[in-house]
Amino acid sequence: MNTIITIGRQFGSGGREIGEKLAEHFGIKCYDKELLSRAAKESGFCEEMIQNHDERPTNSFLYNLVMDTYSFGYNASSFVDMPISHKVFLAQFDTIKKIADEGPCVIVGRCADYALADYDNVLNLFIHGNEECKIKRLKERFDDITTDDKAREMMSKKDKQRQSYYNYYSSKKWGRADSYDLCINSSILGIDGTVKFIIQYIEDFENSKKA
Repeated sequence: MNTIITIGRQFGSGGREIGEKLAEHFGIKCYDKELLSRAAKESGFCEEMIQNHDERPTNSFLYNLVMDTYSFGYNASSFVDMPISHKVFLAQFDTIKKIADEGPCVIVGRCADYALADYDNVLNLFIHGNEECKIKRLKERFDDITTDDKAREMMSKKDKQRQSYYNYYSSKKWGRADSYDLCINSSILGIDGTVKFIIQYIEDFENSKKA
């Protein structure tokens, strides 16, 4: 196993659970919230600050400055002047690259596919699902989601956040098929069936690399 797997996901689609099961199968690490802890530790930001800006969009007009700064190496003065949201994004970006350099793993969300665009051993997946299946999963998972309407409200809010964040910081479109190597509806095969399908896909991918 030499592949880094990134997973974009709709809220309620089981993307994180699928990522954890894939990591368990291949004996590698899965990074979701763990990535935030590491980014905080390595950047010097407090973890609460990283969490507060996690996968949340920003409307700052300094976006181009930030990406130019990142591309050409940021110096102390330009970094100091950046909005906190951009500093957090860069901290996560750096951490994602460091994690990938350490070997195969699964990274859930946080524009990981964009951060690792220059890596040739990355498979970028997107997990989505049917509304009724996502509602059922969310009601089972969260005690405060007791109605279908509440589940729909949460799905809409979370997916809009993820979409805005991804579209803002990456050059691609969240959830659009041509942004990923594989998009899969987890409602069709179920979580375990989806995991099994992806395992076969990864094994075929690795075999093609050897050929």
